Amino acid sequence: LCCECGQFHLLLDNHLYNFQDEVDDELICHICLQPLLQPMDTPCGHTYCFKCLENFMQEYNFCPMDRKKLSFQQCHKSSLLVRNLLDKLIVFCPFKAECQQTMQRCELEAHLQNRCPGFKKYKSELQRKKNPISKGKEDPPAKVETNTPKDPEVPSGRLSLVAESSAAAVVSLGTAEPGLVNPAFEETEEDLPQRTSLVAETTTIEIHREDPEEELGMRIVGGKDTPLGNIVVQEVLWDSVIAADGRIAPGDHILEVNGVNISSVTHCQAVSFLRHPGPVLQLMVLQEKGFSNKTAQQDSTSANSREVIHVTLIKRDRSEPLGIKLIRKTDEAGIFILDLLEGGLAAKNGKLCRNDRVLSINGQDLRQGTPEAAAQIIQTTESRVNFVILRQSGVQLSEPLEDGSTSNSSSSSSSSNGGSPVYHRRRLDQNHYRRKSTYQKGYANHEKTVAIKKEPKESLGITIGGGRDNKNKLPIYVTSVQPIGCLFRDGRIKRGDILLSINGIDLTHLNYYEAVSALKSNAASHSVVLKALEILSLNSTEPSPDIKEQGFSWSPLWITWLGLPSYLHCCQDIVLSKGNLESWGFSIVGGFEESKGNQPFFIKTIVPGTPAFRDRKLKCGDEIVAVNGVPAIGMSNSELIPMLKDQRNKVTLTVVSWPGSLV
Repeated sequence: LCCECGQFHLLLDNHLYNFQDEVDDELICHICLQPLLQPMDTPCGHTYCFKCLENFMQEYNFCPMDRKKLSFQQCHKSSLLVRNLLDKLIVFCPFKAECQQTMQRCELEAHLQNRCPGFKKYKSELQRKKNPISKGKEDPPAKVETNTPKDPEVPSGRLSLVAESSAAAVVSLGTAEPGLVNPAFEETEEDLPQRTSLVAETTTIEIHREDPEEELGMRIVGGKDTPLGNIVVQEVLWDSVIAADGRIAPGDHILEVNGVNISSVTHCQAVSFLRHPGPVLQLMVLQEKGFSNKTAQQDSTSANSREVIHVTLIKRDRSEPLGIKLIRKTDEAGIFILDLLEGGLAAKNGKLCRNDRVLSINGQDLRQGTPEAAAQIIQTTESRVNFVILRQSGVQLSEPLEDGSTSNSSSSSSSSNGGSPVYHRRRLDQNHYRRKSTYQKGYANHEKTVAIKKEPKESLGITIGGGRDNKNKLPIYVTSVQPIGCLFRDGRIKRGDILLSINGIDLTHLNYYEAVSALKSNAASHSVVLKALEILSLNSTEPSPDIKEQGFSWSPLWITWLGLPSYLHCCQDIVLSKGNLESWGFSIVGGFEESKGNQPFFIKTIVPGTPAFRDRKLKCGDEIVAVNGVPAIGMSNSELIPMLKDQRNKVTLTVVSWPGSLV
């Protein structure tokens, strides 16, 4: 329960209020459709909640209302007049049973903390529930220590439900099992004194839906027909049933659905199980909890290796943001720096670091504080913001923005990878890391040319998705063929086809709006020539995408993207930094094997609390195509492990990220 608004919501979501009167539409955020909180104005004249806009801009680069190009740094706080109008909106106390008072929105927090009998009753009940007497009676959750050779145990005496091909998240992460690469947990002599156990738990979660047909709202990757083996959650959509429940997170492995073991089923079969309608869905998931120290001696060593640091940031005016993202952790009290926004005051200063723990701001103790309390102190400060932080010794400082740019040429590699060895091998163009063959044997690509004659005013009758401005930088694909257009009558263009060109105009590098414009302008012709790539399933026993996705917002399945030719890939560079004693925090599967030939390397596991986890850009299911500019195609795990281990403080991973299947 949030101590500021008195209601239940996710930590990173906006506060919730019960307003006495209907609020004027001019004061409504058009992202969350609620009265504005911490309003931010865009250069194009629209206003949104700070958190809504911040979350939106992490995925898109345009204004939600008029879709004009936009970056978060261009936005600024709304005027004091607007903020005062919002603060004076009348709200009800959320504890209606014990308290019927109304007050201005800005007064609610003080009311809850000092005067509300309902909140006081709630806190005392919560304290009773935390009575340690009852704790010892509960059965401990099933834990898996990944440095032991034993198979993991799951509740109810079941045997392990983890497929043999997907043991990365559970068993013996230091093993030399073919196809399994674990740079996150690779042991060396210098790492031995800091050796810790990676703890995972199996949990059964019940998801309740008011509408049995409603989407769960998560994207999944993996399956026995891929190197990942298990079904892994790639993303949880922010306004979904799963997000509202709050217990499932990206990286969780789904082992059972309604009592059915899905640890050894194909990707398409898993999608069918998870899309099965019903008011209650029971999931058994494997959740990694991060590294835990084995002994108290290690804890004391860790404490001794921390240092207290004082940092002062100077704002030009009260409204200037610092560009810091703060979070709370489940396993440690206090608040921590999750990220420093590019171009922000903190990033330019260069003295704060990801994962720093904030002890105080301007003399106010935050050792047991919340991100919201810290944000309030920062926002009300006129000029100097004094931080006292606790940092693990040896953690590398984030680079100031002016010196943070890196070159793609091999001559700059030694400076951009923290002094690591340079691999002198020709770097390919970023968008053209080619595979020798498509590994995904369940699907084939067929390029087709469709020439049709039509009336000038007759519509093509298709809707499209994708575009290079999409967060996954997808090619343009057909989402539906309407029964009113000439393409439906022709019958050769189908839902899921990748559009390559229209009348000789290349569509493969266009963003969504450019592609729409190109299609509309060329549809006015008497004749249209479309080139498209059709993705064909070679497995007749799999349900067709049309059947599987009935009733869902249609998009291609994750597995269908994997066999696309490399000229349709759009790669991105992800730079990870770490301290000398840290591990990178991810495991990968795939690579060359004699029995299977060339397989891509996929991210399988991202461990909580590690550099890969804190960076937030790397996702489960991402394909690694190069490390520090060296293509990974054709490499075995024995070649890639040393390359990753040799990178002491910084590594650049070039990845292709395909969106997981929506369930």
